[in-house]
Amino acid sequence: MRLDYSPADAPFRRSARRPVMIATLCVAMLAAVAAHEGTASRHAATAAPASPEATLQEAVDELDSALDTDLQAAVGDDLEAPPASQWETVVVQKGQTLSDIFEQQGLGFSEAMATVRLSEDAAKLKSLRAGEKLVLLKTPEQKLEELRYELDETTTLQIRRGAEGLEAMTIAAEIERQQKQASAVIRNSLFLDGQRAGLSNRLLMQLAEMFGYDIDFALDLRVGDRFSVIYEELYKDGEKVRDGDILAAEFVNRGQRYRALRYMDADGNIAYYTPEGESMRKAFLRTPVDFARVSSGFNPNRRHPILNTIRAHKGVDYAARTGTPVKATADGRVLFIGVKGGYGRVVILKHGSQYTTLYAHLSRYRSGLHNGSRVQQGQVIGYVGSSGLATAPHLHYEFRINGIHKNPMTVALPRSAPLPRSIAPRWRTETAPLLAQLESLSDSQVAQAEQVDPTQVQ
Repeated sequence: MRLDYSPADAPFRRSARRPVMIATLCVAMLAAVAAHEGTASRHAATAAPASPEATLQEAVDELDSALDTDLQAAVGDDLEAPPASQWETVVVQKGQTLSDIFEQQGLGFSEAMATVRLSEDAAKLKSLRAGEKLVLLKTPEQKLEELRYELDETTTLQIRRGAEGLEAMTIAAEIERQQKQASAVIRNSLFLDGQRAGLSNRLLMQLAEMFGYDIDFALDLRVGDRFSVIYEELYKDGEKVRDGDILAAEFVNRGQRYRALRYMDADGNIAYYTPEGESMRKAFLRTPVDFARVSSGFNPNRRHPILNTIRAHKGVDYAARTGTPVKATADGRVLFIGVKGGYGRVVILKHGSQYTTLYAHLSRYRSGLHNGSRVQQGQVIGYVGSSGLATAPHLHYEFRINGIHKNPMTVALPRSAPLPRSIAPRWRTETAPLLAQLESLSDSQVAQAEQVDPTQVQ
């Protein structure tokens, strides 16, 4: 095997041989002179004698060739290359435990038990979920050398074999936050136009939740409406992990502008407020079903589609597929859950002393829900169906104040508490650059919005 020297090796080659060459050259010079003097008379008749300088050059060339041969032999085929790393990635299968994986890898049950006892984070290996990954390295003696397990997107559990056995440590990765922005004009739907603008479904859902107290996305959205979003993307080791939170957003609906800015408290809780410090969150959501179609509105003189009689429709019907989640529109407790005449399967929630909401024609209830259960705003309480007097799957939703039915789509909804006065001035200063960005994005969208035909959303 021939060793090809890289340019970086040349200085080392010359410097390593120089002491040997100098000593050898001295001996070679003496030998050359002696050889010249001793044999000059014999060669005089047949050829001109070689000069001492030529003889010296021959010696140097022979020495250089010998050194090359020795060096090639030293790094030849008989020298073993270091073994390749034997890291192995194991994808956890459904029902598989750490001991199952260790047995499969030839590590043994006792090694698995020793591993989970190392630390609190190591104990989480007892609750592996399908699809998670373990990265393993074994010793030649088939013992665990190292194990890596991602606890979440920012922390990794690392178990290594040290001088005194296995040791566990949790390593936190640096998460880089990059600010991004997007904007779009509604031509088809929030989701389709939002995706074309580069927003993920997660961000679009967050956007809808932020403005869902003021805009009914099932009824109020119009072609020509527009929105702008400033948000974060999270990166780990140069690769995107996921989308972060929305930092600021604007939605222009039917000419009405709504703006929201993020506020994070000392405990990491996030809420959104208007630039004036008013909470975007109201005590009630406007709609209990995401992006459903209103099939029948609030109408005191409606003719019932099954009974064929004039019977007031004291709520709003949202057409949706069977199984679509139904959410509580406000914090409260379950006043009634069960079958109630033409309502079919129904849930009635009580919110404080004045308000109640009713959700009817459900196909089923959320598991564990019962009379007296506490629910939070946005929590799933049941699923759309067609139980009771219903011609097709839909949700019938009613809103009552002191027992009197109100139109859920137009009733004034009370807001949550505003940003505390002690915090508001500093928060406004911090969010001023975001507001300026929103203004710039909004201006760039006006021209596009003016070019859109005023037709209905497809």
